[in-house]
Amino acid sequence: MTVAAATPIELVRGVYATLDERLEIGRRRLGRPLTLAEKILINHLDDPEGAGLERGASYVDLRPDRVALQDATAQMAWLQFMTAGLDEVRVPTTTHCDHLIQARDDGKTDLLTAIDGNREVYDFLASVCARYGAGFWKPGSGIIHQVVLEQYAFPGGMMIGTDSHTPNAGGLAMVAIGVGGADAVDVMTGFPWNVRWPKLIGIHLTGELSGWSAPKDVILKVADILTVNGGTGAIVEYFGPGARSLSATGKGTICNMGAEIGATTSVFAYDDAVARYLKSTGREALADAANAVAHHLRADDEVEADPGAFFDQVIELDLSTLSPHINGPHTPDLSRPVAELGAEAEREGWPLEVSAGLIGSCTNSSYEDITRAASIARDALAKGLTAKAPLLITPGSEQVRATIERDGLLADFEALGAKVLANACGPCIGQWDRQDMEDGVPNSIVTSYNRNFPKRNDGYATTHAFVTSPETVMALTIAGRLDFDPANDTLTNDVGEEVRLTVGAGEELPADGFDPGEETFQAPPVDGSGVEVSVSPTSDRLQVLTPFPAWDGEDITDLAVLVKAQGKCTTDHISMAGPWLRYRGHLENISGNVYMGAVNAFTGGVGTGLDVTDGETRAYPEIARRYHEAGIAWVAIGDENMGEGSSREHAAMEPRFRGARAVMARSFARIHETNLKKQGLLPLTFANRDDYDLIGPEDRISVVGLADLAPDTQVEVVITSPDGATTSIAMDHTYSADQIEWFKAGSALNLIRQRT
Repeated sequence: MTVAAATPIELVRGVYATLDERLEIGRRRLGRPLTLAEKILINHLDDPEGAGLERGASYVDLRPDRVALQDATAQMAWLQFMTAGLDEVRVPTTTHCDHLIQARDDGKTDLLTAIDGNREVYDFLASVCARYGAGFWKPGSGIIHQVVLEQYAFPGGMMIGTDSHTPNAGGLAMVAIGVGGADAVDVMTGFPWNVRWPKLIGIHLTGELSGWSAPKDVILKVADILTVNGGTGAIVEYFGPGARSLSATGKGTICNMGAEIGATTSVFAYDDAVARYLKSTGREALADAANAVAHHLRADDEVEADPGAFFDQVIELDLSTLSPHINGPHTPDLSRPVAELGAEAEREGWPLEVSAGLIGSCTNSSYEDITRAASIARDALAKGLTAKAPLLITPGSEQVRATIERDGLLADFEALGAKVLANACGPCIGQWDRQDMEDGVPNSIVTSYNRNFPKRNDGYATTHAFVTSPETVMALTIAGRLDFDPANDTLTNDVGEEVRLTVGAGEELPADGFDPGEETFQAPPVDGSGVEVSVSPTSDRLQVLTPFPAWDGEDITDLAVLVKAQGKCTTDHISMAGPWLRYRGHLENISGNVYMGAVNAFTGGVGTGLDVTDGETRAYPEIARRYHEAGIAWVAIGDENMGEGSSREHAAMEPRFRGARAVMARSFARIHETNLKKQGLLPLTFANRDDYDLIGPEDRISVVGLADLAPDTQVEVVITSPDGATTSIAMDHTYSADQIEWFKAGSALNLIRQRT
């Protein structure tokens, strides 16, 4: 345990000290008992008496307790913070180096390669943290969300993080929300965080998991029910006896993947399992403080007794009848029981042979996950079985890695032929230099990750990725096929016997405590004012930002249509990860990937469109560059749930940098819509969703009447066809009065700069 890194108990006690008074205000204002999510939000309101509390409508200012940044998004966040003119961060902040480590050979080799190849970026992040008073977790420390769970998350707290899977900390009864870097900078500079008061979805869990079923199956089933946008604008709150039967890390798994349903965040109540985890990770004082206010760290009793009176939607789920599930390919909400996958794969023509199994990620790398998966490895070896496909293991943190090595669990995997990777995101985010096959070969992989968009893991369009629990990943990798049901099917061992795999109960927490492993935390100096943060003007990895121009007060007219995307247009489609991660600190260079994954609604092609300057077909990034250089402003058009997936603000900053003025869609994912607003772009939704069909490749788009832009009003958009004919349509927006000031200033950061 890195004691110097952990959340100070004084901070926690300060949060708890206001609970009595503020929750009484909340009950009085709402005229009823409160859910847990409401309690935490009300306790963090900037103005609990004056804030509007209408779900899905009111915008509120919140005061998070801390901020967490991962290295890929931290670069742009820190570059923005540096322009604010402050001497230090105003809220506890940490940076975690987990995204830039590529998986290829083994953990040690890959880590050394990453440190050498990313030295300029790591040096920048270490120095900027030291300069402005933030903690720095070095490469090899682990995945941000696992480290946060071990060190910083606390019941009843609130944090924001520049990664969509920040809600992982909800497993410890914390409201933890993924945001873009500009949102993080708001908080880091001492300003409140502005967000719409969320709707509430309650998930009532009864029964207990058994056999091959795991906490991952809960969220896989919920994703099936709610789909990828069913949680948009809502907090998902889990409650009931089934919730209390789960481990703290199991709860974290469920909250983590709540990002795949578009939820603002997910949260479980404080209970004995959370207390056990806090104590096991060296935070006994924190557990004692939480125990003293435990009645505030769960929903009021009336909520569980009559959930329909408190939630906008209630889902009932009996864990005793929940079978192992597997989701995919290509979307995290295409779900079915594992037993049914084989028949579906045959019907759809998906490759039945498993080409690789991958265990770990921020979603599933806890001690309990590893002990369950390792028990299957031991069982397989004892019964004369070997893995039929490559098996890759990613420990979630240095603390987890050191502990599972000490306890012999890594050896169990290695005996089965597994490769142990670095404590990092790796293949989960496309950082996988896959050596066993080339792109173009249809293949199926099974992972315990969270996201499975095309090209997400290995960059190959022909890879079909299926998301499931670590236990099921182990079973299908050993079987080598998708049409294997570990609960009912048998395998033939090395002597021709039919044997059945068994899964152990697992160990919730290590009996001998956690081994912290190598020291990987750098605390900031008491006074960092003398620390120099240098960014070379010739660097191709880092680039000092130039503020975006303010709105000129005129209507936005004659916009070219750069892209009209059809179907999914996630942040991976807009700003791919993988090899492009190296440019996350260089806005101009990373703009070389803008919309390169978007499907052209006019042609069906991927990443290419019409260049209106000469009628040629070119790659979207090249067209955007040409428009930028020619001073041609443009618009991007999206389909449903535009910008789902990662929190990366580059998907908003790149279009803004290249000259976009607006993004229009049938609907937006929450984080992407906010990121667009933060960067001074206009995100607009079609009031009549079929108006999406009216826009052609050579049309010009004008947004008129902007001088009257106001909350809860529509915006007029005029479509001008090449023959001069015009069509006027109405479009909606979700701007609050404060957010309109972001647009007028040119970006939210411009407004902050004016006020500091």
